[in-house]
Amino acid sequence: MATIVPSSFHFSNLDQMLLSTGTATRLLAACLLGGAVGLEREWRHKPSGLRTNMLICLACAFFTLLSANLAGEGNPDKGRVAANIVQGVGFLGAGLILHSRSRVLGLTSAATVFVVASIGMACGAGLYVEAALATLIVLIALQSIGMMESRLPWKQYVLLYEIRGQQQTMMFAQVLAVLDRARIRMNVIDRDSLGTLERVTFAVTANRLRHESLLAELKSCDCTDQVVAYADSEQD
Repeated sequence: MATIVPSSFHFSNLDQMLLSTGTATRLLAACLLGGAVGLEREWRHKPSGLRTNMLICLACAFFTLLSANLAGEGNPDKGRVAANIVQGVGFLGAGLILHSRSRVLGLTSAATVFVVASIGMACGAGLYVEAALATLIVLIALQSIGMMESRLPWKQYVLLYEIRGQQQTMMFAQVLAVLDRARIRMNVIDRDSLGTLERVTFAVTANRLRHESLLAELKSCDCTDQVVAYADSEQD
């Protein structure tokens, strides 16, 4: 009966010196490119900010580098460790997605984490030009395309409407009448009273033209003292 001997890893001093020389460049490149994406996320106050994206990019680069070196010269399966990165980052990205009754939040953050992992793998493989190009495309997609997308007339996005008024019953009746005409269901996020002032906040998903029309109608109501619409800070 054959005995299976567990494999051991041994690197000579020369191997470690050569490995360390190439490793430092690849890991620093991963930190730099992952940090560039992280800065953009940090600027937008997203959960996956500078440190998260930098560490994910660094970890993926290091795993990719270790995958080939730990496999050895005679082993054709050099990507086994690196292949599991996709599964691990997939679970991490799934944790960033929040689903409520009417909204799905975190899809862009999850996608950003996924692409940052691929940039880290490219750095770990020594593909610096490809990794830099991918980082540039990601930054353009998050900044320029996001701004252009918000200006499109058919783009649906969430706004939070805050209505304030003294006459609670009349205020709710008029607000519901406006929403009924627009065929929008009131999804109340928060509601409280400040003395005699009643305040209610609800979310509406619509395009830019519909938001402008709805805001104008709500402001024209007699029983609404003030109507404020602002962007959802959790929206990507």
